[in-house]
Amino acid sequence: MQPDYQLIYEKLFNHYGPQSWWPADTPFEMMIGSILVQNTNWRNVEKALVKLRPYLDPESIDFLPIEELAQLIRSSGFFNIKAKRIKAFIAWFKKYNFDIDRIKRKEKRELRNELLLINGIGMETADVMLLYAFDKPVFVVDAYARRIFYRLGHDMPASYDGFGKLVEKELPGDLVIFNESHALLVEHAKQLCRAKPICVECPLLSICDQRIE
Repeated sequence: MQPDYQLIYEKLFNHYGPQSWWPADTPFEMMIGSILVQNTNWRNVEKALVKLRPYLDPESIDFLPIEELAQLIRSSGFFNIKAKRIKAFIAWFKKYNFDIDRIKRKEKRELRNELLLINGIGMETADVMLLYAFDKPVFVVDAYARRIFYRLGHDMPASYDGFGKLVEKELPGDLVIFNESHALLVEHAKQLCRAKPICVECPLLSICDQRIE
């Protein structure tokens, strides 16, 4: 039996309340954060963003030497690689004159394909940018979503797009729901559905098979 995605969303929303994600002051900071958070935790990203704060606009990052950028984001790990990825992203963004509203007018699939052609932008990073910077309703598939759906008892498609499309087909095409859904799954995985889960307090317990690896 397929999961009731709307019910999962409602139970998490009622338990945790609105998350108002992504944690950033501007869409540009959000996009830089989505690159920095690859293969690390958000605490390390926050440290990098503090050092990067004086340069957190696209023009400044564009002019910043890559070696200096790498040192500023050192706390995020893989800093030389991430500096190259940020520069590649900036080169793409510059083609639109750093105009986010202009990019928002593009069709979702076309924009996603463009993002995926940028060095270092994979499907998850592309989708969080689509969702939180460009206002496109997409379901972000991450390790937390996979963990939670598995434990609930649902064998989701192994492929990233297969998983995402299955959820997107069943949820209303509402940007707010997709925005909150990703944030709520992340919060639930951090608070209760951890590597060692705290099931007794879980708002999904009544619909969960409790498959623990």
